[in-house]
Amino acid sequence: MKLITYQIEAHEFIGILKEDNTIVRIPYYTDMNDLIERIDEDGWKKLRSLEEKSGDTRLEEVKLLSPIPHPRQDILCLGLNYTDHAKEAKQYSTEAFSSDKTKAIYFSKRVNECLPDKGTIPAYEKLTQKLDYEVEFAVILAKDAFNVKKENVKDYIFGYSVFNDMSARDLQTEHKQWYFGKSLDGFCPMGPCILTSDSVSYPPALRISSYVNGELRQDGNTNMFIHDIDEVVSELSQGMTLKRGTIIATGTPKGVAMGMEKPAFLKKGDVITCQIESIGSLTNTIV
Repeated sequence: MKLITYQIEAHEFIGILKEDNTIVRIPYYTDMNDLIERIDEDGWKKLRSLEEKSGDTRLEEVKLLSPIPHPRQDILCLGLNYTDHAKEAKQYSTEAFSSDKTKAIYFSKRVNECLPDKGTIPAYEKLTQKLDYEVEFAVILAKDAFNVKKENVKDYIFGYSVFNDMSARDLQTEHKQWYFGKSLDGFCPMGPCILTSDSVSYPPALRISSYVNGELRQDGNTNMFIHDIDEVVSELSQGMTLKRGTIIATGTPKGVAMGMEKPAFLKKGDVITCQIESIGSLTNTIV
């Protein structure tokens, strides 16, 4: 099941996106945060019943928003979670991206608003000259997680989305922590939908890729994680409560701009498309 947030005129709705690109509106919740926080077994039964109905609105008739336009908290992120990306990052800056670690690298990313598919990303030309993209597989939690065992993590997953962990590499490497260089407004594109966790096998093994101006840059698979979903959620939940609705960006495969022999950082007019098999495409333009 694909869940979306969309707008008609000034009104915002959530709905189920069907394979024929029609939408079935979900009437029981105020927004996607509300759905994730309140849905129970009966709520899921209602959604599955709605999924069987014919859509009454076509996707092209609405303005598609990010599935969670305003997350309740910062995004939790993993750094250097694909082996080949860890190598290319270290080659770019050994000091900033040391990969000689056996433990996962965690950081957070400030988010005021998640950009939707076709949203525009500011170039911030006075602030950064090294704007970069990172396609990532986002995991959204279905319930509060505390001291969760690895074998039980599957039961805590609400769904998945496509995430672009936009980064200002110069800001990221100038500071000892990555928070500033990752957290400028517009640096959190996510969408086009949330794919519910029961829609694909677990753990997901899905092709993940990115394109810049139509050129393939990144091409990997979510089965290539160094630290997988079970390990990450279980470890983070040891002594720290992960609230339902928490978004975890799980890292990016090789092929980012800084990893190129001649880094091709983003500039105004560039179009970035991030894709994950079974979920869809997320396209954004630098302005």
